[in-house]
Amino acid sequence: MAIGERIQFFRKRKGMTQRQLGKQMGFSERTADIRIAQYESGQRTPKAEMIKELAGMLDVTPEAISVPDTDTYLGLMHTLFSLEDKYGLTVTVLDGQICLKQDLNHPKYDMTLAEDLASWNEIKTRLTTGSITRETYDNWRYRFPEDRAAETKARLDTLREARKEEQE
Repeated sequence: MAIGERIQFFRKRKGMTQRQLGKQMGFSERTADIRIAQYESGQRTPKAEMIKELAGMLDVTPEAISVPDTDTYLGLMHTLFSLEDKYGLTVTVLDGQICLKQDLNHPKYDMTLAEDLASWNEIKTRLTTGSITRETYDNWRYRFPEDRAAETKARLDTLREARKEEQE
């Protein structure tokens, strides 16, 4: 999805009209819906600061809005090739299905990425087993890594509190 399509997707997900979002962004009553429509249609491309503001209004990260353009097969394939080059994600076959995996021997192997992929797998498993809703899953994805950081902080706070109680 292109940036405009992502803006529209997240705006509709929040149940907002173009006018409502435009007014929240500080556009005048007269132009609020027009400006958002221009972004969504691709007539205008928001600058980085505008993407950041839109993300805040839509309760997602700026990265969720400005993902690579994967609308075409060719664009998707080159995005995957880029992921291989940059992060060592490579294609493999597992149980007869084509899959992506992180190559442990890749020079740019990153344990943080491995942990993030494990977190993604964990929450996806919770979705498929029915222990969380699709909305919870989508919120996790579209707010990543903010929600993950909050979870980590909560765990650390719990550990600190337990340690404090032990010392008393």
